[in-house]
Amino acid sequence: MNSAATAVIHSARLISSGLDLPAAFVAFRDGRVLATGTGSDWRELAGDGADVVDGTGQVLTPGLLDIHNHGGAGASYADGGEAIRTARRLHRQHGITRQLLSLVTALPDDLISQIHLAAAETRRDPTILGIHLEGPFLARQYCGAHDPAFLRDPDPELVERLLSAADGTLRQVTMAPERHHFAESAQILGDAGVVVAVGHTAATFEQARAAIDAGATLLTHAFNAMPGLHHRAPGPVLAFVEDTGGWLEVINDGVHVRPEVIRMLRRLAPGRVALVSDAMAAAGVGDGRYRLGRLDVDVASGVARLTRENSIAGSTVTLDVAIASAVQEVGLTPLAAIEAATTVPAQILGVEDRFGRLEPGYVADAVLFDSDWQVRDVWIDGRPVGEWEE
Repeated sequence: MNSAATAVIHSARLISSGLDLPAAFVAFRDGRVLATGTGSDWRELAGDGADVVDGTGQVLTPGLLDIHNHGGAGASYADGGEAIRTARRLHRQHGITRQLLSLVTALPDDLISQIHLAAAETRRDPTILGIHLEGPFLARQYCGAHDPAFLRDPDPELVERLLSAADGTLRQVTMAPERHHFAESAQILGDAGVVVAVGHTAATFEQARAAIDAGATLLTHAFNAMPGLHHRAPGPVLAFVEDTGGWLEVINDGVHVRPEVIRMLRRLAPGRVALVSDAMAAAGVGDGRYRLGRLDVDVASGVARLTRENSIAGSTVTLDVAIASAVQEVGLTPLAAIEAATTVPAQILGVEDRFGRLEPGYVADAVLFDSDWQVRDVWIDGRPVGEWEE
């Protein structure tokens, strides 16, 4: 049986989970990583007609995973199949080879309709790993860019309806643990294999600890839309830092969280901080007026804020930009930055056996960056990203 590689990227700096190797290669076959190594051994693996890419002076990483992303290219995931495809095309080109579709607060019937459309796209497009519901089970005091008129308690009956609508595609739900029925709903979601996240919350340290005991494993965009750290009221951030079995998202767009705070978080919770984009429709487009759910958003100088009250309304970055900033502005090592956008989100979703690494047997998702952390090439299932756009 022919076991030759169909694609080889060689002579690159390979950064993958726990690895930072110079002059390395990765070989693909049948949508999986066939082999990795250093030096010129790749020549023995390349089959006739193999796609061979010289990565000299460039950085090769696993494909990026974005677990909190609302849209891009002028489109929002709440707007149906064509909008999802438009935004997904943008994010693939920026190296986000797998992601969740994040939906914001809406009336139950509207949200169920959005879930049906997002679920259909999830089944059609293997680069979509499922749906993330950010709302409506959020705190009014910290609702941010969510319409407060639609916020509600996570009653188990509605949670079951949402699960049924998603039909196995719901992967993550953000809730405020101080709302009634949090524990019951968290158990329902956890039993269904859904990641329970805490966010948009006024929870105390103690309430956040109780949420963790009830099954919450993730803090949605740490520091944003929640109480900050205080020496007598440490709040939800410290609760998740101290829980060594949980994870924390952070938005590294130069607006949501200061670089010094991200460095601190990385020191306090090494290997448990995931970079997310929290991208909204303006990502990849530019300044102007957009919609997030039913609310108007104005984007000026790349910063998205609600028109009516100036609250930050998601970000306009893609995840590759967050990585570049993590290295160049925050001061993370390239390995730490890449792991925060590959290995860690894969662990959060429980897909670390397939995604987030460039190792033999893993899905052949990869990104080639230049020395300034600009994306040069992307592969999904071992195929150049351009083939996914045809």
